[in-house]
Amino acid sequence: MALHLQIEMPDGSKWAVPVEVIAMNRAVYYAKHDGISIEQSLEKDTRPLFAGSPYDIEDWAANNMNWEDVEHLAVCVSKGEANYQEGWVNGQKQVIEI
Repeated sequence: MALHLQIEMPDGSKWAVPVEVIAMNRAVYYAKHDGISIEQSLEKDTRPLFAGSPYDIEDWAANNMNWEDVEHLAVCVSKGEANYQEGWVNGQKQVIEI
C-alpha cells in the first residue's frame, strides 16, 4: 500500500494524494537547488525525510504546492456534506438557458 496525504476540504470532503507525488515535487526542487540528480535528491534526502516525518510531508505540500498540482491525482475518500435545502431556499439564483 502506498502512503497518501489525506486533506479535508472546506465542504467536509476528504481527498487522498499520493505522498510519492509530493516527494517528487520536493526532490525536483532540491535537485535543481543542489545541482544533483532527481534520483539522488529523492533517495538520499526526500524519501528518508518523509519516512520519518509526516509533518514534513504536510509542510511541503501546504507551503510549496498548489491544489492544481495534485488535483488530477487526488482521490475522493469521502464526500462532503452540503445542505441542499439551505441552498435551495437561500442560494443565489438566476434563470439560464441550457
